[in-house]
Amino acid sequence: MDNFTFHNPTKIEFGTDKEQLIGQHLVEHGIKKVLLCYGSDRIKRDGLFATVIKTLTAHKVEFVECGGIVSNPILSKVREAIQAARDNQVDAILSVGGGSVLDSAKAIAAGVLHDGDVWDLFIGKATIEGALPVFDILT
Repeated sequence: MDNFTFHNPTKIEFGTDKEQLIGQHLVEHGIKKVLLCYGSDRIKRDGLFATVIKTLTAHKVEFVECGGIVSNPILSKVREAIQAARDNQVDAILSVGGGSVLDSAKAIAAGVLHDGDVWDLFIGKATIEGALPVFDILT
């Protein structure tokens, strides 16, 4: 067996209205601008989007929208989001949605800091050397 150290600093908030704390958490980590990733417009119809925007605005965290992430995410959307994150010089990725949105957010976070194509990270042609921070509100 190989010796190793595993360090996984993750804070998880459970409970009613915890989504209202995302602006505070971002500011505590020095985040000033996020790429806000989500799937369908359901989060807008249900009011979650408005809640998230309200807390981001209250904490002076800018955001760039990246909606339309689908189940079984497609690579072209990840590439589009990576470019948007680079163009807008975001500090972090904020995922609001389910597993597909979160999976895409993680790929985007790594892809932003990778010099080549993000697909290289999936096929073993390159290794992840760094990634933007990922924050998440699971729905």
